[in-house]
Amino acid sequence: MTAPAVRSLQSWAYRYKRTWRGSIVTSTVGPIMFLAAMGLGLGSLVNRGPAGGRQLGGVSYLVFIAPALLAAAAMQTAALEASWPVVAAVKWLKTYDAMLATPLRVRDILYGHLTWITMRVLLSSAIFLVVLAAFGAAKSPEAVFLLPAATSTGLAFAAPIAAYAVTLERDQGLTAIIRFGVIPMFLFSGTFFPVSQLPAALRPVAYFTPLWHGVDLCRHLDVGRASFLGSLGHVAYLAVWVVAGTAVATVTYRRRLVT
Repeated sequence: MTAPAVRSLQSWAYRYKRTWRGSIVTSTVGPIMFLAAMGLGLGSLVNRGPAGGRQLGGVSYLVFIAPALLAAAAMQTAALEASWPVVAAVKWLKTYDAMLATPLRVRDILYGHLTWITMRVLLSSAIFLVVLAAFGAAKSPEAVFLLPAATSTGLAFAAPIAAYAVTLERDQGLTAIIRFGVIPMFLFSGTFFPVSQLPAALRPVAYFTPLWHGVDLCRHLDVGRASFLGSLGHVAYLAVWVVAGTAVATVTYRRRLVT
């Protein structure tokens, strides 16, 4: 990361000084409520079911859902940070224009912002991981790798969404992404139930999504069943989305910001 890109990063970090307290509270309360309601509340019913443990790989519903929710939360954080803040920086607040008035180049602006999103995802994922461990859902020493796994999942969404968001004139397109992309993936990419329970025609769609790869990677790391080749495949797939998204963003940012 170049020194000018660090300056871009510092700009976003400086803005965060005004909102970090509320962000920390939200990042802490959200996982507690989700794990309590879904992992313990709904989980008590699932665990009593005749086929619950067998279909969940022999673990409780709390252990099944907790690492998946960590990956899903990373996706949501990245999607939100790469959507409306990008449009605001282009259209409403003109943050990018102000940066371009300095020696910063378009590439520096993009890399600095993506690095900031990475830090936001890393922070929220770290808080979630602490909550997950406090609920007793971390079952293996390999759970320490949940943090980079979740962050990688978030970045697989941040780069492509930022590449798209910078092209928008209005924010309706972002609403469509959340409504028809993020939420369906959250519900049907293996977070709450195994993908094998989906209709056969829909399973390849679920396997194609970056979230399924993040969920499966986090889930196997959490219970200590991650294989080297399987984990490498998940990481490589997420890396393709990050690299491709960044490459596209380099083009769309230059087209939008250079006149």
